[in-house]
Amino acid sequence: MEMPRRGSRKRLLRLKLNGRPREDAVADNELLVDYLRETARLTGTKTGCDGGECGACTVLVDGEPTLSCITLAARCEGKSVETIESLATQGRLNALQRAFHEKLGTQCGFCTPGMIMAAESLLRRNPRPSDDDIRAALAGNLCRCTGYVKIIESVRAAASESVG
Repeated sequence: MEMPRRGSRKRLLRLKLNGRPREDAVADNELLVDYLRETARLTGTKTGCDGGECGACTVLVDGEPTLSCITLAARCEGKSVETIESLATQGRLNALQRAFHEKLGTQCGFCTPGMIMAAESLLRRNPRPSDDDIRAALAGNLCRCTGYVKIIESVRAAASESVG
C-alpha cells in the first residue's frame, strides 16, 4: 500500500461501491486500486503494471471500464464503482464468470477480474458483440498466459447465454 506523503490532505469520499453507499476518509493522492484493496478490503481488483498498461485493475466507474491504478479515489466522489465482487449474486457466478470458468478463459487468473469487468461493460452496451467487438473491448487488458482464444470464447459464450 502506498502511504500518503507528508502533508497530503485527507477528504471524505462518498460513493456507491458495488451497489452500496459508502463514506471513507481518503488521502488526496490515494489511488482507487489502493482504496478498494486496503480500505474496502475488495481484493479481487489486481495491481499489475501500476501504470495503466495491463488492465488487471479494471473496474467500472459509472459503468465505464476504468484503470484503478491510475485513477485517484477522490475522482470517484458521487460515482458508482463496481468491482469483480459485485457480479456474483448470492454466491452464484454471473454469466461471464461462469463462462470464463467453463471455457477455460481464466488461465492463471491474475488478469481475469479486469478482463471480466471490461467484458461486462461491453455486454451491457452490446449484448451481441462480434469477435472484433470483443477484441476491441479487451484491447487494454493483457494476458501473459494465452493467445486470447479462450478469453474471446468465454465472452462469446456469456453473450449467447444472456441473449439466448
